[in-house]
Amino acid sequence: MAEAIEVYENEQRRFPPSPEFVAAALTGDRSLYDEADADFEAFWARQARELITWQRDFDQVLDWQLPFAKWFIGGQLNVSYNCLDRHVEAGRGDRIAFHWEGEPGDTRTFTYAELLAEVAKFANVLKGLGLEKGDRIAIYMPMIPELPIAMLACTRIGVAHSVVFGGFSPDAISDRCNDASATVIITADAGYRRGEPSALKANVDQAFPNCDTVDRVIVVNRCDTDPPMEPGRDLWWHELMADAEADCPAEPLDSEQLLYLLYTSGTTAKPKGIMHTTGGYLTHIAFTHKYVFDLKPDTDVYWCAADIGWVTGHSYIVYGPLTNGATSVMYEGTPDTPRSQSRGGDRSSWPKDRLWDIIERYGVTQLYTAPTAIRTFMKWGEQEVAGHDLSSLRVLGTVGEPINPEAWMWYHTHIGGGTCPIVDTWWQTETGGHMISPLPGVTTTKPGSGCHAIPGVTVEVVDDEGNVVEEGGGYLTISKPWPGMLRGIWGDDDRYRETYWSQYPGRYFAGDGARLDEDGYLWLLGRVDDVMNVSGHRISTAEIESALVDHPAVAEAAVVGAADDTTGQAIIGYVILVGGHEASHALRDEVRRHVATKLGPVARPKAVFIVPDLPKTRSGKIMRRLLRDVAEGRVLGDTTTLADATVVDAIRVGAADSDED
Repeated sequence: MAEAIEVYENEQRRFPPSPEFVAAALTGDRSLYDEADADFEAFWARQARELITWQRDFDQVLDWQLPFAKWFIGGQLNVSYNCLDRHVEAGRGDRIAFHWEGEPGDTRTFTYAELLAEVAKFANVLKGLGLEKGDRIAIYMPMIPELPIAMLACTRIGVAHSVVFGGFSPDAISDRCNDASATVIITADAGYRRGEPSALKANVDQAFPNCDTVDRVIVVNRCDTDPPMEPGRDLWWHELMADAEADCPAEPLDSEQLLYLLYTSGTTAKPKGIMHTTGGYLTHIAFTHKYVFDLKPDTDVYWCAADIGWVTGHSYIVYGPLTNGATSVMYEGTPDTPRSQSRGGDRSSWPKDRLWDIIERYGVTQLYTAPTAIRTFMKWGEQEVAGHDLSSLRVLGTVGEPINPEAWMWYHTHIGGGTCPIVDTWWQTETGGHMISPLPGVTTTKPGSGCHAIPGVTVEVVDDEGNVVEEGGGYLTISKPWPGMLRGIWGDDDRYRETYWSQYPGRYFAGDGARLDEDGYLWLLGRVDDVMNVSGHRISTAEIESALVDHPAVAEAAVVGAADDTTGQAIIGYVILVGGHEASHALRDEVRRHVATKLGPVARPKAVFIVPDLPKTRSGKIMRRLLRDVAEGRVLGDTTTLADATVVDAIRVGAADSDED
């Protein structure tokens, strides 16, 4: 049988956890895996009862009517209570929940007791506006404390939230509000980004005429930009909170009560409203946050350097850490904007060490960030890390896309000091929480590999016909339900079945390629639509990108398959150079040869373009479809979510100046 996706890379380095880490870890053996393998329902039931406080215990663990799941049936709980009240009642109200830092350098600290008071007040605000259990609201905010406060207030009274990432356009706001029938939008005048206010209220104002069901807009004054306020429609957060009572009992809610909607892009123009409910989701993220990060809440300071607008922020900035009673760091801005006292001259001269500065000042013990960010740090150079004491770190995490081995090694060496375990996590908006990840006290890791499914999750790689692949490349599927799984697409059961369950009957198809090596380790190969078909060979873009970055002159790379009359698709690479290297035809040829040497002649790119930057969203995701448009000479698709729209023009200039050989 030919492999569904062919495999070229072979990583042999191994990194077992140190004996000292194993001895102190929450779990240092395979007992959790063994328990889950013996009875996965009983395993998850134990986690639910040990990690979560229930107002009413559940009667049934799982009702599985493929593809619809219900978990912990009959149970009642409240997310806000689990995140806040129970810690205060246990005498931990003085523990810091969030160290928040704004991009300009302003700071705020919230204890669990203080956060509870703010959440209760805003829950009363929402009730005062007539919101009730089952209603939906939209949240379009910067990374400020009022964002998790608003989310938790919703959960306190059974209102579902739909967080819209603060970089999205007015059309994205109205589309999501209309699909969810949201009645309120919570926003801010602006948020700081790269040293300047980035307007948010203005986008809401532009979206509002197309929002059919919204009748109120609540505005946080973050940047003093004095936005226009529509009388009777727009309400200031601080004025509403000034009159609110700080006592609002947490309402017991059914385990399957809708917790939130989070919209993700689909193959059609209409975004998919991913539905997550209460009991199963909270169990899944509490378990994974605790064990994947080896969390010790009495001593750790945890930092997920993502944005709450994405699922990573929902699960591993807000709900997971607070359920586990953790102390977290939350940062508003970009990693290349230093504190105000470090700024001087033009922006190009500013230091790019904000993350390392934050880690040192707060004593961060776990850092969770994206491979794209790590490769950017590589490009900026290790001198930005030098001079900062990162010795508090003890676990490093990655999220968002496959990490190439050289970025993994840089992270391990320069950020982890060669001692921190790295947990390379795979999961999706749809899965709710981690599905594939090392456990830091158990797993011998390989650079670039997600390693294995977490306990209680069953992942299998299959070929085109759905047969299980024991070794080699194929398609990543999940063959049993899991507590954090999406409960459907809002308002569209048929689309849910078709999108996730029709490709391989009885299996959830993630849309990602993966391979299993000879040791049973999983290697994520990226989206299947990022798999190129070159002369009949199905080749993953992730492997080519990894080989490109393996060249010492290359800091970051993106690869697309462009239409080619001879080979079907041709491999086109775009690379950013490490500082000190100059672009030249000779270097482009050398980089192409390097890929062929590392992966084989079929993987040799037809062209490699040296570019100053890559088109990325504000969350750091590379927009490969725009690179494909450039490579094939098409009119560009939608660029509204780009962090810097001028990047594509610079890439086009670079491509025009290059030889395609």
